[in-house]
Amino acid sequence: MNIPAEPTTPVASDFIREQVQRDQQLGTYGGRVQTRFPPEPNGYLHIGHAKSICLNFGAAAEFGGTCTLRMDDTNPETEDVDYVNAIEADVRWLGFEPGETLYASDYFETIYRWAERLIAEGLAYVDDQDAETISAQRGGFTEPGTDSPFRSRTVAENQDLFRRMRDGEFPDGSRVLRAKIDMAHPNPLLRDPVLYRIRHAHHHRTGDAWCVYPPTTGPTASPTPSRARPIRCARSSSTRTAPSMTGSWRRWAPSASCPARWLNGPASTSSPGCS
Repeated sequence: MNIPAEPTTPVASDFIREQVQRDQQLGTYGGRVQTRFPPEPNGYLHIGHAKSICLNFGAAAEFGGTCTLRMDDTNPETEDVDYVNAIEADVRWLGFEPGETLYASDYFETIYRWAERLIAEGLAYVDDQDAETISAQRGGFTEPGTDSPFRSRTVAENQDLFRRMRDGEFPDGSRVLRAKIDMAHPNPLLRDPVLYRIRHAHHHRTGDAWCVYPPTTGPTASPTPSRARPIRCARSSSTRTAPSMTGSWRRWAPSASCPARWLNGPASTSSPGCS
């Protein structure tokens, strides 16, 4: 049962808690506080993970909220159920109990449908280039990127290729699905980032049902349906860049900010994270 912790009397000691306090005072999210800890189960946790666990679980407890443990299991080649069990044990060893444990793999079909919708809207395309070429074409902070020669593929061609990617017709590394954003974007990470890649490998939860997976890291890493979406997720390495990435994503594809609207209709716009 997901029972919120009893609130203590939090003292704002960092900008994250200060923001939560401001939201509480303004009644943002109806007073609801929910955070998440989203590790990839590809190894055992280290001291840096402990910091994130204590921040996300600790802040939620201080404000009478809950923290979700969300396994970002989108890389079948490196992940294992032993790591999943070890992560859960480490969270409890630190004195915390997840409000809920979720897996990115629970939403593979939903995320795939989101990708198909992006293709249909002309916002994503299949690229036949290898990872090294794509990386080189992104340019850098002082020079713009270069368009892929496959960027102008038609919607119909992209739909056909992406479905064939899912059906297992192509080998690993031969094709990826990329977001069509802007190859001159000031942030190189948002110059048509990869949305899906081909991996013919056994997954610890879904077995061999899939051979295309969203990335584990980066601005397009395994998006989460609204049910699993937290109000806040604090990670020391991404805190400063997240707002600019989110704003750019929404300008690129406003409906992508809340893909649940695509699947469930207007009623889902009240879901957490949708605005």
